[in-house]
Amino acid sequence: MSERYEIRFSGSGGQGLILAGVIFAEAATIFDKKNAVQSQSYGPEARGGASKSEVIISEATINFPKATAIDLMLALTQEACMKYYKDIKPNGTLLVDEDFVKETPKGTFKVVRLPIIRTASEEIGKAFVANIVALGAITAMTGQVSIEAVEKAVLSRVPKGTEELNKKALMAGYELAKAQRNG
Repeated sequence: MSERYEIRFSGSGGQGLILAGVIFAEAATIFDKKNAVQSQSYGPEARGGASKSEVIISEATINFPKATAIDLMLALTQEACMKYYKDIKPNGTLLVDEDFVKETPKGTFKVVRLPIIRTASEEIGKAFVANIVALGAITAMTGQVSIEAVEKAVLSRVPKGTEELNKKALMAGYELAKAQRNG
């Protein structure tokens, strides 16, 4: 892997997608010893408006820190999906929450639908860990960072006392994506 791999986490402000990007970048750099950069932006609304976080991973030095050709984009909301999909590579992947993104844009990219927020709510019992469920799915889908590295990064970032909950959310997302890929 000498070329760049670009991931965009998008959804609504307050869904923890900037934290998810930070965790993924830390997993890549600190635990898997790869080059990674993370950037973020959100609308003036902060909570509720569309927001995105981008992570670029490369074996080589990353000279330009902005994502321009997205390999995988996560969209947890319809608004974020329509606002941010335009940079997905022709052979890239658009990962959407199947309950909250009903219409997907046309393109030559692959669309994967997973019940990310429903998994967080029903399997884990807490909708607020949807970002961690998404991290698990992205880890399985991209193969860019090891699940062990992502787990260590998650555990170093989540509030004390929520480690088991977040570990369960991460593995639920990982298994969800693996089952979809193998199904």
